[in-house]
Amino acid sequence: MAAAPVWSVDPRTGKQREQVAVAATVQEVDAAVRAAHDARGALADRTVRAAFLRSAATHLEAARDQLVEAADAESALGPVRLTGELARTCFQLRAFADIVDEGAFLDVVINHPDDTATPPIPDLRRYKVPLGVVAVYSASNFPFAFSVAGGDTASALGAGCPVVVKAHPDHPALSELVAKVVRRAAAEHGIPDGVLGLVHGFEAGVELIKHPLVSAAGFTGSVRGGRALFDAAAARPVPIPFHGELGSLNPVVVTEAAAVERAEAIGAGLAGSMTLGVGQFCVKPGLVLVPSGAAGDGLVKSLTDAVSATEAGVLLDHRMRDNFIAGVAERTGLADVDSPVTPGAGGEHTVSAGFLTVPAGRLTAESEYDLLLEECFGPVTVVARYEDDAEVRGVLSRLPGNLTATVQLSEGEAAGEGRGAEILAELTPLAGRVLVNGWPTGVAVAPAQHHGGPYPATTSTSTSVGGTAIERWLRPVAYQNAPEALLPPELKDDNPLGLPRRFDGRLER
Repeated sequence: MAAAPVWSVDPRTGKQREQVAVAATVQEVDAAVRAAHDARGALADRTVRAAFLRSAATHLEAARDQLVEAADAESALGPVRLTGELARTCFQLRAFADIVDEGAFLDVVINHPDDTATPPIPDLRRYKVPLGVVAVYSASNFPFAFSVAGGDTASALGAGCPVVVKAHPDHPALSELVAKVVRRAAAEHGIPDGVLGLVHGFEAGVELIKHPLVSAAGFTGSVRGGRALFDAAAARPVPIPFHGELGSLNPVVVTEAAAVERAEAIGAGLAGSMTLGVGQFCVKPGLVLVPSGAAGDGLVKSLTDAVSATEAGVLLDHRMRDNFIAGVAERTGLADVDSPVTPGAGGEHTVSAGFLTVPAGRLTAESEYDLLLEECFGPVTVVARYEDDAEVRGVLSRLPGNLTATVQLSEGEAAGEGRGAEILAELTPLAGRVLVNGWPTGVAVAPAQHHGGPYPATTSTSTSVGGTAIERWLRPVAYQNAPEALLPPELKDDNPLGLPRRFDGRLER
């Protein structure tokens, strides 16, 4: 690979700011992976790695002003949004430290011999161990929370896995700064710099997924890029798990009763959700099923008023801006597609928000209108006006997997009247998170969270947000008839580490 320069670019002007690095060569990728592999032992002690995660959060907070300034210069997301995202990132790091301390993620199960069972049960002791080096591919739209020190990295480190991050080209300078901060935290605990590697360049990302010492990968990005890496992970001589978040339409169904009851509020809420962050959220509602007639008309009017008042914004880079403008033009060129508020170029470097409307019947059979069932990254959504419940079911039946699916119900439907439960059941196969009377933007970091969904939303059934994200980087091992003296402390009868476990069928905490 040629040592191509890696530039930091200002999305507000499209101009290069500074050269940050050069694209990593094959040899440099190999060195980063091998350094990470050599750092595994430094993460073996759970107490040390929990302390490391907390120190990383503290150091990131101490560098907040510098980090937010760098992030805004490369993303144009604004200091308020970025300060909140950095706080979320630090919360994630501390949350995984708490999980590591508790130890339930090790999933310890002990069965003593039982000769009366059929067949007889030997002495069996099971827990989970780290996979090894994890490759993390940063996302463009969350330069903190899904990047160098984001959820994939935090959960992998929590599992005891060193990480090599492929930096996103939209924020290379920030990536370098964050990596340095996390490495300073690692040094405080005697953990080598190699525990968090960082490489730049497209070819470096390809080489990373192929490296024989990489044991798993996490990715957030496009369907095209994610699928290529997924295929590469599967084609290796030793295939590895690839946990990719690729793309999502995030459908919303608005019942007629809900539209009658609160058309204005739903329209305003939809406008806020679809334009949040200039429409650059992976859970942006991209398809909304709204009833025809007066009830739906009121919702569309509310949406029109709210979106019309939204200022033009800057997308993460000019390539995304070009794709957004081209995608909108292709969609508005279809017959029967109207644009009450036309999205597109808002200025030389900005885009304006808008939405399209189409009869839902156009989407119930395969045709050129399938384009409207594909994600368009940016501040636009498609409002499909349906005549009856059959059209709603027809559209839903044609949707691929999604991260989220939402239903807006009336007060009576939420209490069990009408088709509320039926619609919920129809949405469940489509998504990993199903919402009622809310909006999908804003993914809470909580133990019960699930941020994933059927393909192409993700390439696995795992989550990239919440405590169970740590499970992606672990594998179970069972010891049979191993002498007590040889067992790891996690599996000894007297439980010297005080771990939660299932002991002869009883849950012990």
